[in-house]
Amino acid sequence: MNNNLEKTYNPKEFENRIYKKWENSGAFHATRDESKKSFTIVMPPPNITGQLHMGHALDHILQDVLIRWKRMQGFEALWLPGSDHASIATEVKVVEKIRIEEGKTKEELGREEFLKRAWEWKETYGGKITRQCRKLGDSCDWERERFTMDEGCNKAVTEFFVRLYEKGLIYKGNRIINWCPSCGTSLSDAEVEHNDKNGKYYYIRYPGEDGGEGIVIATSRPETMFGDVAVAVHPDDERYKDLVGKNVVLPLVNRVIPVIIDPFPDPEKGTGAVKITPAHDPNDFEVGLRHNLPTPCCIDDHAKMTELAGKYAGMDRYQCRKAWLSDLEEANFVIKAEDMVIPIGECYRCKEAIEPMLSEQWFVRMEELAKPAIEAARKGDLTHVPQRFEKIYLHWLEEIRDWCISRQLWWGHRIPAYYCQVCKELIVARIAPEKCTKCGSKDIKQDEDVLDTWFSSALWPFSTLGWPEQTSDLEYFYPTDVLVTGYDIIFFWVVRMVFSALEIMGEVPFQYVYVHGLVRDAEGRKMSKSLGNGVDPLEVIDHYGADALRFMLSTGISPGNDLRFKMDRLESCRNFANKLWNASRFVIMNLQDQNSPDDSFDSEALKMEDKWILSKVNATVQEITDNMDHFDLALAGQKVYELIWNEYCDWYIELVKPRLYGDDEEDKRVVRFVLVRALKDMLRLLHPFMPFITEEIWSYLPGTHNLLIRDSWPVYNENITYDEEVKDMELAMEIIKTIRNIRAEAEAPPSRKLRAVILTREETLNQVKSGESYIKNLANIREIRFIQDKGQIPEEVMSGVVGPVEIFIPQDDLLDYVAEFQRLEKEKSRLAGEVKRITGKLDNTAFVSKAPEQIVEKEREKLTQYRDMLCKVEERLKLIQKKL
Repeated sequence: MNNNLEKTYNPKEFENRIYKKWENSGAFHATRDESKKSFTIVMPPPNITGQLHMGHALDHILQDVLIRWKRMQGFEALWLPGSDHASIATEVKVVEKIRIEEGKTKEELGREEFLKRAWEWKETYGGKITRQCRKLGDSCDWERERFTMDEGCNKAVTEFFVRLYEKGLIYKGNRIINWCPSCGTSLSDAEVEHNDKNGKYYYIRYPGEDGGEGIVIATSRPETMFGDVAVAVHPDDERYKDLVGKNVVLPLVNRVIPVIIDPFPDPEKGTGAVKITPAHDPNDFEVGLRHNLPTPCCIDDHAKMTELAGKYAGMDRYQCRKAWLSDLEEANFVIKAEDMVIPIGECYRCKEAIEPMLSEQWFVRMEELAKPAIEAARKGDLTHVPQRFEKIYLHWLEEIRDWCISRQLWWGHRIPAYYCQVCKELIVARIAPEKCTKCGSKDIKQDEDVLDTWFSSALWPFSTLGWPEQTSDLEYFYPTDVLVTGYDIIFFWVVRMVFSALEIMGEVPFQYVYVHGLVRDAEGRKMSKSLGNGVDPLEVIDHYGADALRFMLSTGISPGNDLRFKMDRLESCRNFANKLWNASRFVIMNLQDQNSPDDSFDSEALKMEDKWILSKVNATVQEITDNMDHFDLALAGQKVYELIWNEYCDWYIELVKPRLYGDDEEDKRVVRFVLVRALKDMLRLLHPFMPFITEEIWSYLPGTHNLLIRDSWPVYNENITYDEEVKDMELAMEIIKTIRNIRAEAEAPPSRKLRAVILTREETLNQVKSGESYIKNLANIREIRFIQDKGQIPEEVMSGVVGPVEIFIPQDDLLDYVAEFQRLEKEKSRLAGEVKRITGKLDNTAFVSKAPEQIVEKEREKLTQYRDMLCKVEERLKLIQKKL
């Protein structure tokens, strides 16, 4: 067996192997352990129709970072995975598959056969996204994987529905709902996306029944005029006081409708008069209720005009608009049309324009349920990270309307309501009744509709742990601790989970809502199929490895903010993994097959650089743990990056190489111990972010008999705080960096040995001298002279300052005088040419007289600058000539 890492970092060689090792060892599985505190995260269930995209990747990586960290901290950490049945999305996919393969509609197939095909589709394709999650390194408890339509979740959904119904919080009624003509189902308010579109306001005259001018209304939807039942004006609008109580005529239709007063119309908007169409507008519906108005429908479920539209019946709503307006204009009823930006509600799934429609649906009364959810946030039982997202949460709850929960679909949780076909009794029951509870008839039919997908998702934190049964899992792992989610579904999902949990469980389902932003492209645009700017995380993993993607996403985003996906950041994360790999390989190679570096030596054997790195690691442990506690994962990841790349790789390893290559075997033992100890703690700190590479390296280190995923998170040790050594070491490091900068500025090669003169005060002399050997070794200095008198500073030096210390390097050491003389001769020739060129231009009277004054002045400034530069170069040449 190879006793060291492969020479080249290649994540393809070990990532799948490592994941299988984790899964087969039960590393992800959580069990009830009363000696430990639990820590639970429920995965936001991805749709079974889904394929892993960069948004999923971000969401899952953040959850995995938290769960791995808490697992290492000693919590019994459960990350419970699952998937969502996604009613609309899945039904669309299955309907299309049946159409292509069988040439049938779902209605022709029948409900039973259709559901059979849907379950077959779920079994074939439904697990694709969870299989892809394994590529990311998700450390979920796959043994507990759930599905929103599995037996347990079905039972929970039915129980929740029945309980709410029995409390009077669920009802069936005729109300305005959001209808998607394309998906053929109702939608909740949260499933409607509002987008501003360019449209028009049409000003249309409704003549008076008495032959008078009547009234002018403004509307963006003239096709709904066929459903008008009144025109409303505000009671304080003096313009229309003489028309109130009279009738106007619906133009061309010749139907008489009344002019009524109501507080809804805004006198400042449009004409102040509003046409009232109760069946096709939620505000008009409320006006209609107040005035007991009829509710005729003029647009059907397919967005086509009904018989109420007369000769336009059967037309698409937008075709009707065009034809209807043409006829109204021809008859001189259209006064004018104004361009206007109009908010259009669209289906979140298919982007079809929503049709507000009067329909008999099932609703949840929200006022009573919303109050405890509002109170939970205000009391601090529920904390949003960052806090600003609490405003969105509260706004949604404070403005919430009753929730339409029925969907005209077949795939989903069928509503547990049954109708007696004889006496029309409605029965809501946990188990399908065999006969009517009122008349005893066995002719009973279940409601055809299914529940909104979010109705089952709302129960996810406790239904997945066994509710409505009082299971040991529910008792131990609930309430959960953190919900990680994008800000785009706070009102879709978070709000509903909170009020459902408070109603059923009597407490919030999680303490923290960790809100992250979206992954956008490098230009800040949302990733989408239409823009073709999406990045496939699986392709990224194939090319760069999962760890590079994980580190880029987890450290590139702060709570609540969006992240721009940039390939150069991905490259730098891959480079970081490569740096860690090479450094670890160097350490392992220098262990010389020792089973374990011997740590049975006196701490006095530790040298300054040993104490410095141990102290730095120890301090970083405290800082990172604090960052993680505050959900600042990006800052925590950045700190471990700096510790590994800067302190450990760039400094400590270089500092101890002379000792490793020396003859003092006892000192070599000390170095090996510190190298391994620091590396182990850094691997522990990095593991939640980059689990694959850290686990692979860990397996090659001495004394690592267990898997890193199950090892302990490092804890700050107040005994490892070598403040003086850290202070002295970092002064030496700053001096080394300063000398390197001087060398680079002088373009002196790193291989050239230099002398250094260091000016410092008496009180800091010993501190500086403590780092003398490091300065000589890493700055390639052959001799250091310490002085305390500025009069002892040699002439012709290049200098730098580090706090109370001044460093001087003789130019004789820095410069290759022959090469410098040749370089300066070329520079002299170039500058002389520039002086000659600009002088000629300024001596040209035509140029000076015709060119703009600012151009001429700019040329004069350039001439002065070039003459000064030429003068300095000539002076420098004279000095160097004396050295030759």
